[in-house]
Amino acid sequence: MRSAPTILHLDMDAFFASVEQASKPSLRGKAVVVGGLGPRGVVATASYEARVFGVHSAMPMAQARRLAPNAAYLVPRFALYRSISDQVMRLLRALSPLVEPLSLDEAFVDLEAGGTAWDERSARLAGAALRAGIREVTGLTGSVGLAASKMLAKIASEQAKPDGLVVIEPGTERALLAPLSVRTLPGVGPATGDHLRRAGIHTVGELAEAGEDELVRLLGKAHGHALFAMALARDERPVVAERETKSVSVEDTYDVDIHDRVRVGTEVRRLADRCVSRLRGAGLSGRTIVLKVRRYDFSTLTRSETLRGPTDDPAVVREAAGRLLESVDTTGGVRLLGVGVSGLADYTQEDLFAQAAGGAGEESAREEPAAVPAADGPAPTERIWPAGHDVRHAAYGHGWVQGSGLGRVTVRFETPDSPPGRVKTFRTDDPALEPADPLPLVAREPGEDERAESGGGTGTGSP
Repeated sequence: MRSAPTILHLDMDAFFASVEQASKPSLRGKAVVVGGLGPRGVVATASYEARVFGVHSAMPMAQARRLAPNAAYLVPRFALYRSISDQVMRLLRALSPLVEPLSLDEAFVDLEAGGTAWDERSARLAGAALRAGIREVTGLTGSVGLAASKMLAKIASEQAKPDGLVVIEPGTERALLAPLSVRTLPGVGPATGDHLRRAGIHTVGELAEAGEDELVRLLGKAHGHALFAMALARDERPVVAERETKSVSVEDTYDVDIHDRVRVGTEVRRLADRCVSRLRGAGLSGRTIVLKVRRYDFSTLTRSETLRGPTDDPAVVREAAGRLLESVDTTGGVRLLGVGVSGLADYTQEDLFAQAAGGAGEESAREEPAAVPAADGPAPTERIWPAGHDVRHAAYGHGWVQGSGLGRVTVRFETPDSPPGRVKTFRTDDPALEPADPLPLVAREPGEDERAESGGGTGTGSP
């Protein structure tokens, strides 16, 4: 195991919510919650101002609204988040060829492999330059952890939050880990944590003191060996560049078991649409449709069907998931449902599934539904204006949707570099109001994008 703290972990601060605050001056310094706004929606990200009220990721949106009734609740803008993530990832790849993205807002970097850092001082300089580069290019903040292993670098970035940098110096690892909860370690989820707690093991220090034989007895050979090594600050996992996506899936857990078979079918179709939204967002298609059902007794069943070729057609995925559901006994109730697509490809055989009806109307399954119908198509009774999404008015310019309903849409007119803007309300069918693309968070000078892509300004030289 290396001794120098040259593994970097970057975690952007409250990423989705921070993007929304950066693009909407009226929300800066205020509680912002991003996620699904429907009755079964969950929180994707909460700003630090919202976290003061106890709101956190994966919380049911209804609970978040009770805790922070005055927060701004917004529908995610995934296309914008991905574009900003791409800017950040380009900065990381300028530091090293070994960049392991974990999500849109999080990644490991092996600085030594890129010749960017070789000791504590050079690693600290690289981390500081990265944070400055992120702020310059995106206007956002990220927290950086530096250590000799991935596990410790992630712990360091958590301690650095928000908007900080923490280096775990060689020789201090055991002392740092000892008082931390066992849940801090990779692979210790709620079930393993409860199992260890019942055995009287609460901290990483107590985990190390228990000894390897006891952990193997409690958790099994593989898990016991791995956790004992981590408790001693040993983590040999390498940074793996560009991990290949093997599948795309979504799932929901229900507070109350679903007994109605019709409702189960409706949920499966809704999950299929969400899965396709993610699939299309990643520019992928897939051949194998997977259905996951966890029943009332916690037994979990999976069923799969492999198609003749890859698809990203929501009608095809819905139909396949529905066929798979027919083979599952849901008597007694269902507590979790999931739909996934595997066997991924970066293309689609467009005409392969001509049997799927209604293909022209399936754009509504995308993450960002179109608000304006095609000129030659039938006009809907009410146009869709998701809260937080961008619009442009012929007279008032660029703004964003604060809310809509009852035939009205309320818009605040402001841009990332303007003062907080004024609010106006329109009919949802106002012809002067149109959906718009997001504006850049940071104004660009000519040629600046090319310099950002080349990583200029983030390097630290070579030894």
